[in-house]
Amino acid sequence: MMYLLGVLLMVFGVALSIALHEIGHLVPAKKFGVKVTQYMVGFGPTIWSRRRGETEYGVKAIPLGGYVRMIGMFPPRPQDQGRLRASSTGRWSQMADQARAESMEEIGPGDEDRVFYRLPVWKRIVVMFGGPLMNLAIAAVLLTGILVIAGLPASTAKISAVSECAPTEVTATDCTGEPASPAVSAGLQVGDVITHVNGVAVGSWSEATYQIQNAPEQAVFTVDRAGDSLDLQATLVERDRPVYNADGTLQLDAAGEPVLEPRRFFGASGSIEYVAQPIAEAPAFVGGAVVDTARIFLKLPEKLVGVYQAAFGGQDRDLEGPMSVVGVGRVAGEVTDGSLGALTESFEGKAVMLLSLLASLNIALFVFNMVPLLPLDGGHIAGALWEGVKKTWARLRGLPEPLPVDIAKALPVAYTVAIALIGMTLLLVYADLVNPIRLAG
Repeated sequence: MMYLLGVLLMVFGVALSIALHEIGHLVPAKKFGVKVTQYMVGFGPTIWSRRRGETEYGVKAIPLGGYVRMIGMFPPRPQDQGRLRASSTGRWSQMADQARAESMEEIGPGDEDRVFYRLPVWKRIVVMFGGPLMNLAIAAVLLTGILVIAGLPASTAKISAVSECAPTEVTATDCTGEPASPAVSAGLQVGDVITHVNGVAVGSWSEATYQIQNAPEQAVFTVDRAGDSLDLQATLVERDRPVYNADGTLQLDAAGEPVLEPRRFFGASGSIEYVAQPIAEAPAFVGGAVVDTARIFLKLPEKLVGVYQAAFGGQDRDLEGPMSVVGVGRVAGEVTDGSLGALTESFEGKAVMLLSLLASLNIALFVFNMVPLLPLDGGHIAGALWEGVKKTWARLRGLPEPLPVDIAKALPVAYTVAIALIGMTLLLVYADLVNPIRLAG
């Protein structure tokens, strides 16, 4: 039941993000006087629609996208600027002419100056950038709220577990015949908060661990237990422990065996808790998330090869690889049913994880839509920018203003990109069904 709730919540979040993305296009388009005939959330058959004024608002069956239909997205051919319809020969030319005709088919008397392509360059950029900007704004609000209200997960000095023994062998699986751990002997309890180690204040588990590793054999731990400050005497021991690389992987020797080194052993673990951060950290936090997502997109071809191998070759999925809406829904389900461990056991943990997932999805939508290729928003922005460059250059040279950039000529590229997007979506959906990313292990 909780798993299904997570899936449904994420479906609603995705649909809402798409709806707000399209509002980001709709509002400036109407503000600038462009005639908008449709505002739709989803694709496929229409489930519900209602006309208000000149615009039909509706919801379609498949919540995987949406669109705002504006008249005059493509300009007429240069030789037909005085006409709203034109014809030509040649396969690509006919394709472009058909697109031009479809973008203008709803132009009626008096609508000639309400077509999209006649907007000034800066207004066209505002209209097309409005959608991705809305996704970025959603992500910024969510991440800022998480940062300052709930905080980020951090390993604290509050004890979450106490080991019963101090195993003399790394491979030991139980405490039979093993000496008691220093933590048990000192009387440490789950819920205690270590505040000092040998008089040195500690505020996190990493600080406590550092002091333990550099402490003498006899150590004094000052703990807060239900508001009372207690000093616990512990005799630390040394045990061989595995060595880990910087990326968290186990370090192996030439024979493939784990590398071991003697370290102080106390026998306790800190707990993971959310620690609120100052709002001043929000810009860097959000910016870092955008940069990290952009880096992933730059590696998308390589990542997709890995997805293909996982889908058809049975290899493990990359935990940092792309996934479809199906995969996002599965992760949301794992979050709400608490199967992702300590961070999702509490209501706060579940909420933070779900909102983080939705924020990440919106950042991905922002970055993806800014790719300068049609039919993405970035393709329209690139066309408008190029037109602005041409007009500025003509003005500086005292030449007549050039005609609008005919982005309809880029439709072969747009169709190629669309086919590639469909193929990528199908691959990701299939991989998420047969070999999904399993954060729960």
